[in-house]
Amino acid sequence: MGDVLVTGGTGNLGRVVVAKLCEAGHDVVVLSRRAQPGHSVRGDLRTGEGIPAAVAGVDTIVHLATAARGDAEACSRLIAATEAGPHLVFVSIVGVDRIPLRYYLAKKECERLIETSGLPFTIQRATQFHSLVLRLFATQRKLPLLVAPTFDFQPIDVRDVADRLVEHVAAGPRERVPEIGGPEVRSANSLAQSYLAAASRRRKIVGVGLPGRIFAGFRSGANLSPGHTDGTVTFEDFLDERL
Repeated sequence: MGDVLVTGGTGNLGRVVVAKLCEAGHDVVVLSRRAQPGHSVRGDLRTGEGIPAAVAGVDTIVHLATAARGDAEACSRLIAATEAGPHLVFVSIVGVDRIPLRYYLAKKECERLIETSGLPFTIQRATQFHSLVLRLFATQRKLPLLVAPTFDFQPIDVRDVADRLVEHVAAGPRERVPEIGGPEVRSANSLAQSYLAAASRRRKIVGVGLPGRIFAGFRSGANLSPGHTDGTVTFEDFLDERL
């Protein structure tokens, strides 16, 4: 068994975290619901099957697995299966305590479960990933116009977040740590313009504001961390690599 177990190790962030942990000399095992080639161990956070055996003997768990539903339940099963007290590193999202989006509320509940678990832990909140912003615009590529929300983003590259998580693994439990944000706070309109330029497309950009507490939270800047512009990769850098 490796010294670090990564849940969600095949995801957008997880793949980078696993690679960087291996580069740093850690013996890494990825939790997977199905048998995978390489260093993986079977376990299902949806049911709890195989989790006690998967976590046995590890020094650190980097919990990155996420889903549209069931995040809190999966986190609870993971905590319940840990007996020896490994260091639990959890990545969360800036604004989960101020934006009543269901996905965010689940992340907030995971934070609470971890803080009250009795396990040594580190909770790292990050702003939205570049890939999320790209997906917001790319899914509209067949439309005659481009809709952009009337609030700001501070997108960050997964490599910058992965570097911070690897630091936490090496440093040991830090409990709540400062947020990490992208290098720039940008309007959605500005990001949309950059997307269209990188994709060599011409579209009219239409700003859309919606009522309700969720969008009010975003408009208030609850999703931003302007005091923590730690990221090194701009949205344009990211687009140059992807498009």
